[in-house]
Amino acid sequence: MITMTTTTTTGTPVLEATNVTMRFGGLTAVRSVDFTVNSGEIVGLIGPNGAGKTTFFNCLTGLYVPTEGTVSYKGTVLPPKPHLVTKAGIARTFQNIRLFANMTVLENVLVGRHTRTKEGLWSALLRGPGFKKAERESEERAMELLEFVGLANKRDHLARNLPYGEQRKLEIARALASEPGLLLLDEPTAGMNPQETRATEELVFAIRDKGIAVLLIEHDMRFVFNLCDRVACLVQGEKLVEGTSDVVQSDERVVAAYLGTPFEGVPEDSALDEVEAAEAHSATSTTSVEVEGDQK
Repeated sequence: MITMTTTTTTGTPVLEATNVTMRFGGLTAVRSVDFTVNSGEIVGLIGPNGAGKTTFFNCLTGLYVPTEGTVSYKGTVLPPKPHLVTKAGIARTFQNIRLFANMTVLENVLVGRHTRTKEGLWSALLRGPGFKKAERESEERAMELLEFVGLANKRDHLARNLPYGEQRKLEIARALASEPGLLLLDEPTAGMNPQETRATEELVFAIRDKGIAVLLIEHDMRFVFNLCDRVACLVQGEKLVEGTSDVVQSDERVVAAYLGTPFEGVPEDSALDEVEAAEAHSATSTTSVEVEGDQK
């Protein structure tokens, strides 16, 4: 068994999803999911391909309007518009990196500041003192974030020229530029080598230490169980189990869900290895379920 995260969180709720259901025609991708993220927490969302994880993320961030249920941030029901969700205090990254490839590293982070700047169209056109002050403050903040993720020396590089791992860091810096209280990460270590994965783990801890709660989707089980205070497992759009890392990774239903077979007594010490083997298989399977871009 791997080393567990033992942090006990007593923070107040930041995100509350109640009875969230998402249907596409006759297909139910997410069914009656209740979910909470507290301040100061790192929470993981796992599940086999086709489980509805990204669909659920899209419901939380306004990309989808849930068929049923509500999503609240700090007690206020969120409007189903991504830019308003970001303005409220929730930022996210995507499974497939979505940077502006022909913009510089600094410019990409500045884009993330748009919800926190107050200058209007005329101020921008006239480039008056107020606009110049806001522009200077935004650049200073962007540079602080690049320093935080370790990319300050790459500020003038085009995003497309960064190595893969640094592109991931840049996307996180851009998300942080909106000054969120909750950061959603969709497979932040996908395609990374062990060194890059370790660096990402340290970065997520550092983000949490800045007072930002984190909710992440991830297929690297060791990354999830080392990092997260709580883990929830989705299977066929429903929340199967939720709890601490040691509780979830030893739950026979989780192992059975990843293997795609009824549980037949996998020893606890080998449960994690069995799940990871199943993930490796499902990642290359041509029969994985795809629901409205949700490839999980």
